[in-house]
Amino acid sequence: FHSVTTVAWASMRVGDIGPIPLMPLGAVNDNRGWCVIRGSRSTTVGASMQLCLRRSTTLLATLVWVIISCAPAAAQATSSPPVNVLQLSASATMDVLQDVLSIRLSTTREGAEAQQVQAGVKSALETALAQARPQARAGMVDIRTGAFSLQPRFNREGRITGWVGSAELVIEGKDLVAVPALAGKLSTLNVSSVQFGLSREERIRVESEVQAQAVERFRARAAELSRGFGFSGFSVREVSVSGSEPGIAPRQRLMLAASASADSPVPVEAGRVAVSVTVSGSIQMR
Repeated sequence: FHSVTTVAWASMRVGDIGPIPLMPLGAVNDNRGWCVIRGSRSTTVGASMQLCLRRSTTLLATLVWVIISCAPAAAQATSSPPVNVLQLSASATMDVLQDVLSIRLSTTREGAEAQQVQAGVKSALETALAQARPQARAGMVDIRTGAFSLQPRFNREGRITGWVGSAELVIEGKDLVAVPALAGKLSTLNVSSVQFGLSREERIRVESEVQAQAVERFRARAAELSRGFGFSGFSVREVSVSGSEPGIAPRQRLMLAASASADSPVPVEAGRVAVSVTVSGSIQMR
């Protein structure tokens, strides 16, 4: 046999170690990697392959040791906890007079026939709507229908013995004089509940003002705590702002006297609601 020499060089990079030269890659592959084959006899070829495999194993073990040695140092550098970091929060609250009134009126009919009961409920609701619509003013006096239901009544044997129907009309708005006055004029419906709330525009205005107060208190408290710990200043790392939803005040159930005049206004009194904003976060003291 003629002497055969086929040589190729390769290198690899691990992290910041730099290029690591690998052993020559030869023309014979024994499914473990290429090796240099130099010689003219089969025995020479076999010895060369064994030498290549030993060198490959040694190099692989060295690379594994380098990678394992570098991993803890990198993990320690990235997982170091921050120092001189302080968690704190500050809140601000303002009591606001509720400016929206909502009055719910309803009617109930009972009878043996479903169609008869439904017609009675429908007639009462239509009459109330006809009286209320001319008084409607967007934002000040709004009118909308509520629930409309027709339910059967059963006896002990599970048989239908009659029907119960009901309908609702809701009058709401910012005019705290016109809304209760209109509710008192609707003779075909009875007032079932009264509730106060905060309008959307007023809530946005108040929340903006309260939020500014909460932010100022957060910064003042951060500066005070930083000085207390011996630092001259701070920088904000992260912050979150949350606010309470005042929503609607709890319903007040009203029982109107039977002798009350049909056109007398419903007596109401607006209450106050608390609007709160909380600023929470962390600072870096320096």
